Amino acid sequence: MGYRSIKSNVMRDLNYNHLHYFWTVAHEGGLTRAAERLNLSQSALSVQIQKLEHQVGHPLFERAGRRLVLTEAGRIALDYADTVFQAGEELMNTLRGQPVANRQVLRVGALTTLSRNFQLEFLRPLVGREDVELIVRSGNIRDLLTQLEKHAIDVVLANSAAPRDARPPLQNHRLDQQSVSLVGRARPTRRRFRFPDDLRHEPVLLPSRESDIRAGFDRLMERAGILPTILAEVDDMAMLRLLAREREGVTLVPPIVVRDELRSGILVELCRIPELTESFYAISQKRRFPNPLLAGLLSAGAVTRRMKPERNVPAEAPAARSGRRR
Repeated sequence: MGYRSIKSNVMRDLNYNHLHYFWTVAHEGGLTRAAERLNLSQSALSVQIQKLEHQVGHPLFERAGRRLVLTEAGRIALDYADTVFQAGEELMNTLRGQPVANRQVLRVGALTTLSRNFQLEFLRPLVGREDVELIVRSGNIRDLLTQLEKHAIDVVLANSAAPRDARPPLQNHRLDQQSVSLVGRARPTRRRFRFPDDLRHEPVLLPSRESDIRAGFDRLMERAGILPTILAEVDDMAMLRLLAREREGVTLVPPIVVRDELRSGILVELCRIPELTESFYAISQKRRFPNPLLAGLLSAGAVTRRMKPERNVPAEAPAARSGRRR
């Protein structure tokens, strides 16, 4: 049964009083405060929720210690209930000549350090659609996977796959894999960059040591016997992009991070490092009621094409210059 099918069944059999009780419990976060708001006993309210669960044929809450947590079916039912109980406002908007269309919701979790350009390109087919509400939350991978498990978000965007032994099992959709480049500000006197030798003199801006591409870069430097001058170590790709625009030296990034700067000529790609790649993943959980918006994004098949930056490699690259070693 799909996402639309459960909505159809709810509409046909729904007791709206029960739905209102469920909606209140979900937003209040538990039976105690909801019962106070509704002026009911907790036991009576619990019975009403059980009746709604019987109507829809699925449990809507599960216990996590003393808390009630929405199940997958509960999350879908809450989306529907939110729509129902916004009907009065929508009616007023309609009468004022400002109709509000029914909207589908996609909740996305994105790694805090992940390229904003990557996030935008993945979500681009939905951006600007009046019938779609996008909710994007940032966080670390552990917190985002926990939210995914609790059905609080539909997908996690990351630059590494989820553990294979994750419980419940997660699905890793590799959307793209890109070579990593050294980029720098455009200069009229650049000569061809010699990798890795020019890094003996050219200062560099790097991702933090927690990054997979940084670990690979450090191995290459160790193999070449080079101790580069490090201007900065940054775990946020958006900040690394800004520093690349402002500082001399070269920056280690996947090209999509600085795609706009490469297109405009503010930055130029000095060389690609074939030994280094970064993969981009959409991590999801297998569900009985998959969100059709996410299914559409994952099946589009055009994510990789949209993410390809225009290559901008100058005929000449930078002259070596001295710098403080570190």
